[in-house]
Amino acid sequence: MSTRADVIVIGGGIIGCWTAWHLTKAGCAVTLLERDRIGSGASSGNCGYICPSHVHPLCAPGAVANGIRMMARSGGALSITPRWDPTLWWWLARFGKHCNANDFQHASAARHALLKSSRGQYQTFADRNAAKIKWQQRGLLLVYRSVRDFEAYEEAAAQLRRDFGLRLDRYDGDDVLQLESTLRESLAGGWHFPDDAHLSPSELLAQLRREIEHGGGMIREQTEIASMQFSGAALASVTTTQGELVSADAFVLATGAEASKWGRELGCRIPVIPGKGYSVTYADATGMPETPLIFEDDHVAVTPLGDSFRIGSTMQLTGFDRSIPVSRIDLLKRSARRHLRVELPEAAEQPWAGWRPMMPDGLPCIGASPRAGNAWVAAGNGMIGIATGPATGQLASELVLGRTPHVDPSPYRVDRF
Repeated sequence: MSTRADVIVIGGGIIGCWTAWHLTKAGCAVTLLERDRIGSGASSGNCGYICPSHVHPLCAPGAVANGIRMMARSGGALSITPRWDPTLWWWLARFGKHCNANDFQHASAARHALLKSSRGQYQTFADRNAAKIKWQQRGLLLVYRSVRDFEAYEEAAAQLRRDFGLRLDRYDGDDVLQLESTLRESLAGGWHFPDDAHLSPSELLAQLRREIEHGGGMIREQTEIASMQFSGAALASVTTTQGELVSADAFVLATGAEASKWGRELGCRIPVIPGKGYSVTYADATGMPETPLIFEDDHVAVTPLGDSFRIGSTMQLTGFDRSIPVSRIDLLKRSARRHLRVELPEAAEQPWAGWRPMMPDGLPCIGASPRAGNAWVAAGNGMIGIATGPATGQLASELVLGRTPHVDPSPYRVDRF
């Protein structure tokens, strides 16, 4: 059995769905292949931040020393499982190499381009679908217990205003209670980004699916790729694990943290590794915070999702491990209790873990395959996949269709490694 499409998108996470959405809007016959179900990877359980504030990459000057300090803390947000893993060691070495001022500024500017474009696209999308995706514009509040760290953020705040025109407001001490009354008293303070927004990732994915299918696109879940077939300098088809041959004029690889596997087939070195994150979602949000919060001392995030409530984050470099240790979920709850004066809900809770696609330079790979002229990669958006999804999908579709890119594609080129 064989089928054919104009474009095949491989991967049904947020990047794959936004890419398929843009291609469908452009009039292409699109088939999206997902080995599990839409959003089953890192997309559905994250905190849903649409955050132009997240300009800065992790690879900042001093990040290696800060990371070591975090790992030294018992139950810290960052942990790396000791193991024989040359890929991880190479990634860490590259990460350390990028922790300098020039690379930090370069990555920040490139991230800003995707974040700014995506924020505008989300606003347009939300104007039609706000209730369906649980869209809210309450900004994002960074909360500090440490006075030293709170004061130190002043320098970053000035740089974000100066270089990227971001709006942010300082709230000292108990002034943060003006924004979020559920916070405890006697905190050091907070920094508020009023232009950030948030939504429900699962509801967003469901709406994207509806619009893709309404536009004539086909979404096939439980369809895993087994092999690729090339014809000269072109990718001719892919074969599924069920033995079906699926051919197309063009292909987009959007497989997140696992992009390196098929990237090698396409002649790409994509140094992406899984940064395992966790969340716990409560079915009852009664009395919980109404403003998205990040507890900066613990690197733990909180998102109100309408009737439900989510606590998430932390980073584990554990490889492709799908387990959900109770200790990591307890870490999230402890952080929430340290910062909130209200009790966590007693309603049913849903723990989750997913693999963020982490790149050593903090930038995704969006560009053409060196081996096949009709194949492109869109992967590696790290912790800002939801926030940069629309712009990443638009740029990928523009490259596929040979249209003028709406942002400069050079910082994200696949061959930079």
